[in-house]
Amino acid sequence: MKTMVIPSANTSPMTLHRDRPLFIFDGVCVLCSTGVAWLMRRNRAGRIQFLSAQSDLGQAIYRHLGMELGDSYVLIDSAGTHTRTDGFFRVADALGGAWKLGKVFRLIPRPIRDFFYDRLANNRYRLFGTSDHCALLSPAARSRLVTEDPALRALLAQDRAAHR
Repeated sequence: MKTMVIPSANTSPMTLHRDRPLFIFDGVCVLCSTGVAWLMRRNRAGRIQFLSAQSDLGQAIYRHLGMELGDSYVLIDSAGTHTRTDGFFRVADALGGAWKLGKVFRLIPRPIRDFFYDRLANNRYRLFGTSDHCALLSPAARSRLVTEDPALRALLAQDRAAHR
């Protein structure tokens, strides 16, 4: 699996912004789907929305960012587009409360954090397996997945037109 380094803040011309955080995950990865189910249970206030990378919108976002579906999850929030370990810190911010304590791991330099993230990400199918698209999410959790976002689609189209 190829690893790409994508800036995790709004330094890239390909970055996207969204007022309500959107977590885009690999819907066939057992580890990823289990992690999203865990996040959904802790996201009681609904601060974060979730989107499968395999969905039409998820694929369009990955294409826009120049990423392969397996490169990393993506978190889009008001500060920009975040991947790998930096995205986890943004999730902790969005969840609020005691979850912000997890940001202590930001003391570890990003190259070291991301090295370990990449090892796990590159081996997640072998270590944890795959399932049918979002099969590990409960019906209630699947019903909470974003399927379309007109404002985000407009940003994608606007950026595509600007780069022609």
